[in-house]
Amino acid sequence: MNDVIETIKKELRNQTTVPYFGLGIFAQTQTKSGEQMPYDSDSMIYMLNDGREMSKRLMFEYSRAAMHLEERRGVSYLQQLVNHLYTKDYEPTALHKAIIDMLPRYIIDTNRDPKLQELLAYEPHCLIIGKSRITAEKNRYETYEYDVENKKYFLVEDDVLDDAKKILFKPMGSTLPEPTFVMSDADYVDWLTEAMGGFALPPVLKSYRKAKKYLFLGTSFDRDTDRMVANELTLDLEGGYVITDKELGKKEKKFVEKHNLEVIPLSLEEFIKEFI
Repeated sequence: MNDVIETIKKELRNQTTVPYFGLGIFAQTQTKSGEQMPYDSDSMIYMLNDGREMSKRLMFEYSRAAMHLEERRGVSYLQQLVNHLYTKDYEPTALHKAIIDMLPRYIIDTNRDPKLQELLAYEPHCLIIGKSRITAEKNRYETYEYDVENKKYFLVEDDVLDDAKKILFKPMGSTLPEPTFVMSDADYVDWLTEAMGGFALPPVLKSYRKAKKYLFLGTSFDRDTDRMVANELTLDLEGGYVITDKELGKKEKKFVEKHNLEVIPLSLEEFIKEFI
C-alpha cells in the first residue's frame, strides 16, 4: 500500500495525476460552532431542509431535493441557502492542505466551498467557475485570474490558461468571487447537456487532460449525476485511483472498471495518515 501512495504522490508532483475532490472530504469537518458540514447526499439534504428529512422521492439525491426547494421558494432562495452553508466558519481539511503541498498544476473540486481558493490566496492562479442556465452563450463556465496583490479575481479570456502555473476548476460553482452554484436538477440537466456538447470547460483543458490519471477523493459514484459529471470532466483519461473503504455497488463497479480506476481500500482518514 505504501508503494501505491508513493506512486500517487510522485504522479501528483509531476502533473500526470489530477486531484478530484468530492463531498466526502468533509466527513470529519465541523464549523467552529459545532455544526457538521455536509459530506454526502443525505447530509446535504438535511442541511438544505433545516435538519429535517424529506419524502423518500426527494431523499434519493440532493439535486432532486434542491429542485423541490427551488420550485417552492425560487432560484435566489436556493442560491442564498447554499452560499450561507459554505460561508460558515470552518477550517480547510488536512486533505486540502496535503494536496496543495504536492503542487499540482490542475485541481478539480466539485464542492462549492472556497477553501482551496483560500489556500491559494498567496500565489497567482486561475479559477474556472461552472455556471448553469446562462441564456447568452453555450459555455457553462467563466475563467478568472487571481491578483495576489489586490486579493481579487478578474474575469479573463481562456487563453490566459495556456501559461497558468496553477488552475483550480470548480465545475459546480463557489461562493467566490460571486456566489453561483450548480445545485438543482434543472442546473445539472442544463450543465450536463452543454457539457456533452463540449461547452463545460475551456479548450486548453480538453487538451491538457488527455492521458491524465485522476485521484478521486471523497467522491462517490453511487448516483447517476456524480458519474455523469465525472465522466464529462475526465474524458480521455488514462485511469486513476478511488480512495474508499466502502463496498462498491453494481453501478459503481461498472464505472470504476470502465474508467480503469484502481480502488485503494482505505478511508480518507487512513489515506491522509499514509499520505502526509
